[in-house]
Amino acid sequence: MLTDSLCKSATCPSDKPHKRFSDSGGMYLEVTLAGGKYWRLKYRLANKEKRLALGVYPATSLKMARLKRDEAKVLIGQGQDPSAVQKMQKQSRQQPTSTTFKEIALDWHKTKSSGWSESHAEKTMRQMERDLFPLIGNRPVRAITGNEILFALKKVEERGAVETADRGLMICRQIWEYVALDGIPDITRGIKAKLKPYRGKHFQAIIEPVEFGKLLLAIDQYKGGIVVKTALQLAPILFQRPGNLRAMKWDQIDFKSALWTIPAANMKGTKDRKENGDPHLVPLPTQVVKLLRELKPFVGTSEFVFRGERQASKPISDNSVRAALYSLGFGKSQSWHGFRASGRTMLAEQLNENVEHLEAQLAHAVKDTNGTSYNRAVFIKQRRAIMQRWADYLDGIKRKATKPIRSSGGNKKTKKY
Repeated sequence: MLTDSLCKSATCPSDKPHKRFSDSGGMYLEVTLAGGKYWRLKYRLANKEKRLALGVYPATSLKMARLKRDEAKVLIGQGQDPSAVQKMQKQSRQQPTSTTFKEIALDWHKTKSSGWSESHAEKTMRQMERDLFPLIGNRPVRAITGNEILFALKKVEERGAVETADRGLMICRQIWEYVALDGIPDITRGIKAKLKPYRGKHFQAIIEPVEFGKLLLAIDQYKGGIVVKTALQLAPILFQRPGNLRAMKWDQIDFKSALWTIPAANMKGTKDRKENGDPHLVPLPTQVVKLLRELKPFVGTSEFVFRGERQASKPISDNSVRAALYSLGFGKSQSWHGFRASGRTMLAEQLNENVEHLEAQLAHAVKDTNGTSYNRAVFIKQRRAIMQRWADYLDGIKRKATKPIRSSGGNKKTKKY
């Protein structure tokens, strides 16, 4: 075994490039002809002989070298390669400490947004630019504290945007997860407990058959334009997303097959699903086909089923149906988007329909028992029968609504565009 005095006096013969002086446990001191002295550890892992650098003598003393040798032996005993661990530790130490939150956030956004929809990517960027960058954007990410993030999110809460603050925290959590392997500790823990609780957005939806029947009767008595009225009539029957219903085009309707095909690009989802996913198929009950045929002469040559009142090249606005619901006296109890919840709930509770088929009708992603991330079964045959039963059911509860509700909005005459 080596001693301090031997290490000091160790030299390399002039006829050799280096000479090794063994200690114990595979460790040795390698002395070069130029006078350099390097600690090395010889070990075997997965039947391969390897060497690990332990330091330079005398900066790394004999005692320190032995401690490093013992630490490496522990890793080897655990099946880990100390050379690989040493390399990762070195990379971590070399990470720039001055990297700012904005630089990291932009890199995270660039990496992740390739799989997002364009609208989600833009929304996330706008929020970071508005709520996070002005306060912590130029701060070194390693120096930011949890209280700094909390302060930024409290500013968002102060303007009444509780949901936006919650989403801001989610963004921060993902960014700190992004740098976790760089040895940067997660400082987002505990912040949620100090923010106002946000439980997600719930759209107003009537799910009681008697009240829903009154709403349907009120819709039939709507005195506004026929385009908005037809959109109102189709919304509870088809219960698709408002954006999809508004943008419905005549070339998406197959009257012969009674089928509405919504392109994948128009559906909610990731960029990949929009570009490579399947279209969403919506079976049309006979009541819907009849309403569409009656509407067609009123919209002229517009490609949109629900053409705008002022511009045939655009669909009706999102506010059109919302305003109509308020004029009927149901604006606070039933939202346009809420028709999805109304249909989903009553079909399950009142008609006992198959939940999986209903989720397919809603175009929801479904985790199946085989572990598939998205169940691609469309159940078109089953859904066609369900949709017809649903439309017939709605006709039934509408007939039972014996008290007509007078509309206070819209023009008395039907508009023809």
